[in-house]
Amino acid sequence: MERELLKQNPFFLNDEQIAWVESTRDAMTEDEKIGQLFCACVRQGTIQELKDLQDITPFGGVMYRPLPAETCVELTNYLNQLKVPALIAADLEHGGNIIEPNGTLFGAQLAAAATQDVTMAEKLATICAEEGRAVGINWAFAPDSDLDLNFRNPITNCRTYGSDPEFTAKMISAYVKKMQSYGMAASCKHFPGDGVDERDHHLLTNVNSLSVEEWDNTYGKVYEAAIAAGTLSIMVAHIVQPAYIRHFNPEIEDKDMMPASLSKELMGGLLREKLGFNGVIVTDATTMSGFTIPMPRSLSVPTAIANGADVFLFSRNMKEDAAFMKEGVRSGLITQERLNDAVTRSLAMKAALGLNKPQKTYTIEEANTQIGTPEHHAWAKECADRAITLVKEEKNVLPLTPEKYPRIMYFPLKASYNPPAPGKEDACDTFEKMLKEEGFEVTTFNDSKATEGRLAPTTDFIGKYDAMVYVANYPIKSGETVVRIEWTNPLGANCPHFLTTIPTIFISLGNPYHLQDVPRIRTFINAYANNQEVLDAVMEKLTGRSEFTGVSPVDPFCGKWDTRL
Repeated sequence: MERELLKQNPFFLNDEQIAWVESTRDAMTEDEKIGQLFCACVRQGTIQELKDLQDITPFGGVMYRPLPAETCVELTNYLNQLKVPALIAADLEHGGNIIEPNGTLFGAQLAAAATQDVTMAEKLATICAEEGRAVGINWAFAPDSDLDLNFRNPITNCRTYGSDPEFTAKMISAYVKKMQSYGMAASCKHFPGDGVDERDHHLLTNVNSLSVEEWDNTYGKVYEAAIAAGTLSIMVAHIVQPAYIRHFNPEIEDKDMMPASLSKELMGGLLREKLGFNGVIVTDATTMSGFTIPMPRSLSVPTAIANGADVFLFSRNMKEDAAFMKEGVRSGLITQERLNDAVTRSLAMKAALGLNKPQKTYTIEEANTQIGTPEHHAWAKECADRAITLVKEEKNVLPLTPEKYPRIMYFPLKASYNPPAPGKEDACDTFEKMLKEEGFEVTTFNDSKATEGRLAPTTDFIGKYDAMVYVANYPIKSGETVVRIEWTNPLGANCPHFLTTIPTIFISLGNPYHLQDVPRIRTFINAYANNQEVLDAVMEKLTGRSEFTGVSPVDPFCGKWDTRL
C-alpha cells in the first residue's frame, strides 16, 4: 500500500502516524501479521479467554458481545497493554445497550428515520460513541446501511433507515461523521446490500439481484455517501451481487459467483476500484452459513483475505482457522503483498483512532458517569415521541380513554423465538400493566383451544368489551426466517374477529409490516421498538395526550390492496 494513500480519506494520517504503522508492521513476524487479520469474538468476558486466544494467534481485534460495563473495562485495560493494542468492536446499532445493564437503548434505526430528522442519526451515533468509548470500545459494527426494499426480508426491517436511498444516504453520512468525531470507527454494513432478497445470509448465501444501474441508483448512492463521509471501515456480507460480478468478470459461470466476503469482483472491482474505498474491509461473521457454504473452509478462510478483506471476523475454531490462514500464506494464495496491505490498513485504522499512543486506564467509576445518562434517555424519549406512526385510523376510534372504553379485551402477541432475558418481562406484559394503571378494566385473552361448534359465543365479546387492543412484540432476530404473527391455533382464535363490531387497535412494537397478517385492521400503529420510552410514548398517543407525528420510512401496506381497507 502506497504511503500517500495513508494520508487520504479515510485515514488522514500524519507522518508520525505513518511511521508507526510502517515500523510496527515491519517489526512483525509472519505469524504476528497473520494474527492481525483476525477479529475474535469475546463471550465469556474473562482475561483468561483473551490469553487463550492470544496463545493461538496474536489477534488484531476482538468483538464484545453484551457484557457488564465492569467486565468491558477490565478487558479493555488488558487489551490496551498488548504489544499492538487491539481494535475493540461491538454491535452498536441501537445505542449503548450492549453494555449491561445500564446502556441506553435509543431505538431502531427505522424509528430514527420515522422522525424524518437527520439529527436523530447524529443523536444515535453520539449515544453509541459516548457509551462505547466509556468502556474502551473503538470500533462500531454500525451503521446498518442496507435498504429495506423487500417487506419479506426477515433481517433488515427495523435495522435500516428505510427504503429511500437518498434519505438513507443522508442518515448514514450524519451517523458516520458524528461517530468518528469521538474517535470510534464506523463500519457500514452489509455491502453490497441486504434487503432485496427475502432470505437471511446467516442461514444461506443470499442475493442482491439488482441490475448494475439499479444498484448504482440505490445501494451505490448509500455507499458513495458513506465513503465520502469518511467511514473507516465497511463490512462485506455473505451476499452475491451477480450483475456487478458479471460486469467485472463477463466470462464467470453462475456456480463460481461468490458472496462479497469471498469475491474479488465485489471487494476489489466494485468497492476498491469503482467506489474508491481506501479504508478497512472487514468480513461479516465467518461462522454464518452464507460464508461457510460456498467453498471448503480450508479454502474460504485465506480466500477472504486474498480477494480483498483486511480483517477476518470470528472463527469456527480459532486454532483450525489460524492454521488455514497460515497455509494460505505459505501456499501463496495470500501473497506477501496482500498480507502486508491488509495489515497496513488495519494498523492505519488503529493509528487513526490514536492507538499508536499510550492508552489511558479505564475505570468503572468514570464509565458509569457516561453510560445511561439522563440526556441519552431524554433523546430516546424524544425519538420515540416523534417516530411512532399512525398508519391507519378508523374515524372517531382514538383517543383510547377509560371514560370512552372502560372495558378492554387485550391480546398480547409474543414471539416464541424471542423470550425475554432472565429477570425481564415481555413488553406485552409491561403494556398490559400500563393499561391497568391508566384505569382500564383489562381482560387478557385466554385461548381455550376450542374447535368448531364449541367456540365462545359472540355475545361473550360484543356488549361485554368496549375496545380490543392488540400489541405485537416480534422483533427481528438473526436466523428467524420469517417474521410473521404466530396465531394460537388453526382457527386463529386470537385473530381480530370482531373488528367490524368492536373498535380494534393494533400496535406493532418491532415489525412495520404486520398489516400483511391483519390487513383489514382499521387502526394500526407502528412503534419500531419495544423499549420503555417507546411504550410510554405509545400510551401518550393512544390516550390523546400527544399527537402522532411519525412518517413511515417504508411501505407498511406491503404493496397489497387489502391492507389499505
